[in-house]
Amino acid sequence: MPGRGAAGADHLTGRVEAALGAPVFVVHRLDQATSGLMLLARTAPVQRAVNLAFAERRVEKRYTAVVDGWLAEDRGCIDLPLAADWPNRPRQRVSLDEGKPSQTRWCVLERTTLAVDPALRRTRLALVPITGRSHQLRVHLAAIGHPIVGDALYAAASGTPAPRLMLHASALCLAHPLDGRVLNFSSPVPF
Repeated sequence: MPGRGAAGADHLTGRVEAALGAPVFVVHRLDQATSGLMLLARTAPVQRAVNLAFAERRVEKRYTAVVDGWLAEDRGCIDLPLAADWPNRPRQRVSLDEGKPSQTRWCVLERTTLAVDPALRRTRLALVPITGRSHQLRVHLAAIGHPIVGDALYAAASGTPAPRLMLHASALCLAHPLDGRVLNFSSPVPF
């Protein structure tokens, strides 16, 4: 999305519009530090239709993440309500009183130890957000004691720095809004 000042002038929608010579409409957004698939529409009616599919949870999103530590189970679901952390924006927080329902399914793909320090354990996860709250995956994983490696907002004190946020939007599956064909998109994980 366009940002403020000179640094915000270069953005994905602008690049795609320049390449196509036509406007595009944002459907699926990612946190700035998250890599992977983005979904844009070429017309406003298609954007509305796909936004509705997202709202009705008819779009399956899959992410891959590397987190600190080893999760004890092989799969599970995090069900914690999330709310804005207004004094510390853009952070979000778990709030049983003010939070909106938020669920994330996870599945262990791999457990590893770091060669430089075998005491440092990491787990590669497949994540499926059932809801789509801001920073949901990042907050949920930090809340269960397994922050995403390289997360400057939610894992700053974990002691395991990384060159980037280890979170990648790796797959999207949805019905084409005009003809109903099942569309599967994937993006290789760069870490």
